[in-house]
Amino acid sequence: MTPQEAIAYIENYTWSTTRLGLERTQALLHALGNPQKELKFIHVAGSNGKGSTCAMLESILRCAGYRTGLYISPYIQDFCERIQVCGQNIPGARLAELTERVRPIADTMDDHPSQFELVTAIAMAYFQQEGCDIVVLEVGMGGELDSTNVIDAPEVAVITNIGLEHTEYLGNTLGEIAATKAGIIKPGCSVVCYDGADEVIQVIEQVCREKEVPMHIACAAEIIPKSHDLYGQRFTWREKEYTLPLLGEHQLRNVVVVMETVLALLRRGWSVGDAAVREGLARVQWPARFEVLSHAPLFILDGGHNPQCAQALAADLADYLPGQKVTFLMGVLSDKDYGAMLDILLPYAAGFVCITPDSPRALSAENLAKAIQAKCSLPVAVCDGAAKAIPAALDTALPVVAFGSLYMAGGIRTAFHPAYRKWLRRQKIRARDRYTPEDRVRLSQDIVAQIVASPEFQAAKTVLIYRATRGEARLEALERTPEAQGKRLVFPLCISDTEMVALLPEGPDAWKSGYYGIQEPVLERSQLIQPEELDMVLCPCTVFDEACDRMGMGAGFYDRYLTKCRPDACIASVAFEAQKAPHIPTDPWDQPMDLVFTERAVYHFGK
Repeated sequence: MTPQEAIAYIENYTWSTTRLGLERTQALLHALGNPQKELKFIHVAGSNGKGSTCAMLESILRCAGYRTGLYISPYIQDFCERIQVCGQNIPGARLAELTERVRPIADTMDDHPSQFELVTAIAMAYFQQEGCDIVVLEVGMGGELDSTNVIDAPEVAVITNIGLEHTEYLGNTLGEIAATKAGIIKPGCSVVCYDGADEVIQVIEQVCREKEVPMHIACAAEIIPKSHDLYGQRFTWREKEYTLPLLGEHQLRNVVVVMETVLALLRRGWSVGDAAVREGLARVQWPARFEVLSHAPLFILDGGHNPQCAQALAADLADYLPGQKVTFLMGVLSDKDYGAMLDILLPYAAGFVCITPDSPRALSAENLAKAIQAKCSLPVAVCDGAAKAIPAALDTALPVVAFGSLYMAGGIRTAFHPAYRKWLRRQKIRARDRYTPEDRVRLSQDIVAQIVASPEFQAAKTVLIYRATRGEARLEALERTPEAQGKRLVFPLCISDTEMVALLPEGPDAWKSGYYGIQEPVLERSQLIQPEELDMVLCPCTVFDEACDRMGMGAGFYDRYLTKCRPDACIASVAFEAQKAPHIPTDPWDQPMDLVFTERAVYHFGK
């Protein structure tokens, strides 16, 4: 069985095909030797914030030196995210191996286990095999009848914020839902509860009295915010200062739950020092929760999927972007209260781009657009997939907030990097192409002057330059300067779809017209210059930033070639100032520059 076959088998049994209950998971685990009996757990239930709480707890415990397991749902980009050990996803091969063990057991059961039950059993076996000291276990839905509740008493049962959700399964009031989630509380554990609605607290307190377990309410007043921006936030808790990269006031409320859980662990004999808490919070990663994918232009991804999440997002927008309107890139599931979500977020909207999330429960982008148009007269676009929706949203020149479903969030997160690079390259080509031919000649002369005046060019003996293509800064004037006469000026030639060489043309007949009419050297009439002979390389580019990162046209000829040059060779880009961006998301093969020459300045990075 391959990893893909394992995932296909598991996903064939959706969570909705069977009734709630523990019997199937118990049967699976019993056949596997009850691996959960050998593990210790922090069990986390709630409506909102439980994923972030799990991520923070796991990060802290890992920094404290424990071998940690983390079980979460749903995943954002990779199915294997659901099962992690020490921050690493379960390898696909291990997932396939364990699925092969579970499949014959499940397939012989009269009442076949659901997807979530299959994954729960696989996770327990994996955590046991990996020798986890403690597992942070997120409840899938509810608590009492959720398949994760097959465990014995956890070290700590954590109840995060509770709201109205899955009412057809969990109850119609906060009290009824709280009672269901309180089902994870067992004699012998400790309990930490979010300081929520009174009826929720009363239910949890009653259950704790019946089970004779200690209960600790996480008091939000103990957190004192110090500062925050779109890069993170600082706060104090009991006179100690901490930093947290997760954004939003609601994350500080989640932090209180985390801190109380750490105290509960300390009371039970676990060793978790303040240094581990500090480092764990500073290093925690939790994608798609008011996550900034780009600062300029601003693009925020939030996987919120219910009215409570929409309220938290609205509060964050009012806090981090006061008075600003945004473009919402939105996709929702049809069984969610997207009407209420829209009502909450409309005051912050300048327009919408709609897509269909990757889920059989998805509301189509067209139907979402109709629902929006029934509520307002703002512009609404419909796009086929994230790769088209991202540039469409960025083209509005407003901050973009992608929101509505964790199923959508995975597609956005996967598509964002290549889509943003392509969009940014297109934007800067347009900016460059706005110059008239006369502008380009004049500005190119200014760039040549910057190059000639640079110590790096003056010291170089062999320099790779180029003949310009459409709209690029031109270097013909450089060839004619007195300073260049004593140097070897060599030129690139692409000899295959992936390979570029440097050539020294020998005579006027060593040139020919190539792509776009560009003059390029003739291989047979030129001297081949080895990369290690080059003292300086001047690369054309479409986009650069102040870190001297560079993007070319996308073929990557220069990036592959630059890896062959001497480490001490000066690598420089040539561009117009209009091609500068605040930041370029780089790929592993991108080669950073030492310098970037524009008509206005020389940007230095250096080796």
